[in-house]
Amino acid sequence: MTDIAAAGPVADTRPQWFGHPAQLARLFTTEMWERFGFYGMRALLVLYLTQHFIFNDRVGSGMYGAYMSLVYLTPFIGGLLADRYLGSKRAVKFGALVMSAGYLMLCFGGQTATPFATYDGTRHEVTIAKTAAGTDGQFVVDAGQRLQIKGRDDGAVDLVAPDGTAVRTLAKGGFVSDAERSPFYVGVMLLALSLIVIGNGFFKPNISTMVGSLYDKTDNRRDAGFTIFYMGINLGSLGSQILCPFLAVTFGWWAGFGLAAAGMLVAWALIQFDGGKLDGYGEAPESATARDRSRLIYLVSFAAVVIPWLLFSNTLDAPAPVAGEGIGGYLLALPVLGKALFVTFVIGLPAILVWSYKAGSKAEFQMMVAAMVLIVFNVTFWTLFEQAGSSLTLFADRNTNLSVFGLFSITAGQTQFFNALFIVLLAPLFSAMWIALAKRGLEPGIPVKFGIALVGVGAGFLFLVWGTSFAGPDFQVGLWWLAGLYLIHSMAELCISPVGLSMITKLSIARIVGMMMGVWFLSISVAQYVGGIVAQFASVETVGGEVTNLSVSLSTYAGVFQTIGIASAAIGGVLLLVSPLLKRWMHGVK
Repeated sequence: MTDIAAAGPVADTRPQWFGHPAQLARLFTTEMWERFGFYGMRALLVLYLTQHFIFNDRVGSGMYGAYMSLVYLTPFIGGLLADRYLGSKRAVKFGALVMSAGYLMLCFGGQTATPFATYDGTRHEVTIAKTAAGTDGQFVVDAGQRLQIKGRDDGAVDLVAPDGTAVRTLAKGGFVSDAERSPFYVGVMLLALSLIVIGNGFFKPNISTMVGSLYDKTDNRRDAGFTIFYMGINLGSLGSQILCPFLAVTFGWWAGFGLAAAGMLVAWALIQFDGGKLDGYGEAPESATARDRSRLIYLVSFAAVVIPWLLFSNTLDAPAPVAGEGIGGYLLALPVLGKALFVTFVIGLPAILVWSYKAGSKAEFQMMVAAMVLIVFNVTFWTLFEQAGSSLTLFADRNTNLSVFGLFSITAGQTQFFNALFIVLLAPLFSAMWIALAKRGLEPGIPVKFGIALVGVGAGFLFLVWGTSFAGPDFQVGLWWLAGLYLIHSMAELCISPVGLSMITKLSIARIVGMMMGVWFLSISVAQYVGGIVAQFASVETVGGEVTNLSVSLSTYAGVFQTIGIASAAIGGVLLLVSPLLKRWMHGVK
C-alpha cells in the first residue's frame, strides 16, 4: 500500500501544471479573480459608507463588521447544499453570478448624501470647500455669515468667521451632524451587500472542495496544491486593492465597484466555459441526479436575501449604547445579529465541551478543551487583525501622509495592499523557516504559534502608536509607519492562519469534526463582528464625512490602538505561559 501511495503522483496520467493536475491552474485563477473582486470591494466599503452615504464612524464601522461577519457565516449553508444537492461546480458558478450582481448594484449609489448640522433647534446645510490654507473645510451659513466648523479638543464646536475669530462656541452635544440620504439608494446598497453575502456562501467553501477533489486521499501533493491555490488569494487581493481604490478616486465609486464586478465575472467565466477541463470534478452527488432541486435552491436563495437585508437594516438603525449602563446595557443595545452571535458562541462552546466530557475519553475531552481554548484566542487575533478594513483605513484617510517618497500619493483604500504584498513575499520564507526548525526539532507548537501571533498583532498597533509621536503640525504620520504595522501583522498572520483549520480537524472528536469546522468559522464571524465594535471605539466626530479636528482624531486613534495593542500582547503572553499545558492536552497533535 505504501508503494501505491508513494507512486500516486507518478501514476497520474492527466495533463500536469508544475507537477499538479492541470485543472489546478484554472481553479487557482478562478480563486484569484474572485478574491480580486472581494478584496477590491472590501478596500472601498468603509470609505463608501462614511464618504458617500456620510454615515458616522459608529454606523460605518458597525455595518462593515456586520457584513464581514455574515460573509463567514453563510459558507456553512452553501457547503451543505452543494454536498447534498448542487455539487461544488454549480454552487461556485451560482455564487459567482450572485456576487457579481451585488458588486454591480454598488455601482448605483445615487448622488452623494447631503450633509447638514443641527444646533439651537435649527437645521443648517453644510458645504465642503477649500479653506484659506488650501485644505478642505466644512462650512455653514448662520445669520448670513459663512462660518467654518472647527472641533475643539473638549468636544465643543467653534463656528469661525473668515478672519479667524470664533463667532459662536457650541458646547459638546449642542452641535449634531448628519446627512440627508435617499432611502431608495440606501436600500439598493443593503440589497447589494445581501447578494454578496449569499453568493459568497455558495462560492467560498466549494471552490476549495473542487481543489481537494483533484487529489486522491493518498496523494502527497495535496498540501502543496492547496498552498499554490491559496497564493491566488493574495495575488488577487494585491491587484484589486491597488486598482479599485485608484479607479474610485479617479472616476468615481462606480468605477471601483465595477472593476470588482468584472473580476467576479471573470471567475464565473473560467468555470462556465472550461472546455470540459473540469468534467468529473465538483459534480452533483448521484443521489441528487434523480430529482434536480437546483432551481428550487436558486429561488429559495434569492428569497433568503431578505434575511441579511433585515439584519443590515437593523444594524443601520441600532441606537448607540447609553453611557453608564455597563456591559449588560451594552449587550442589550446590540443589533439582532450581535445578540445572536454572542448567545450562540457563549452557549455553544461550553455545550460542546459538556457533550465531549460525557461522550469522549479523557484524552478526547482534553483535546477538545485545547481546541476550544485556541478558538477563543483565535477570536481575539482576528478581531484586531481585521481593523485593516475599518479603523486603520479611516486612520489612513485622516491622519496619514500618503505620499510615497514625495513622488506620488496613494489613496487610503490602497494602504490595505501592504498586507497582501507582505504575505506574498514572506510566505515562502516562513514556510522554509518552519521546515528548517522542524528538522532540528525546534518548530514551535500550535499554541506557541497562536501566542506569537497575538503578541505580534499587538506589537503592530504599538509600533503605529509610536509613530504618532512623530506626527507633524498637520497631525499626520508618515505612510511607512502604517506599512510597518502591516509588515508586523502579516508576520503574525503567517503564524496563525495556515494552522487553524488543520488544528481543528486533528483535535476534534471524529463524530463532530463537521460541527467543529462550523464552530471555527463561527469564531471568525464573531471576530469580524467584534472587530466592528472595536472600530466603533475609535470613532471620531465628523461633519460631511470629514473630521473637524485632526488633533482629536489622531489622539483618539492612538489611544484606542495603544489599548488594544497592550491587551493583545498581554493575552498572547498568557497563551504562551499556558502553552505547555495545552501541548499536553493535545496528546501529540502538531
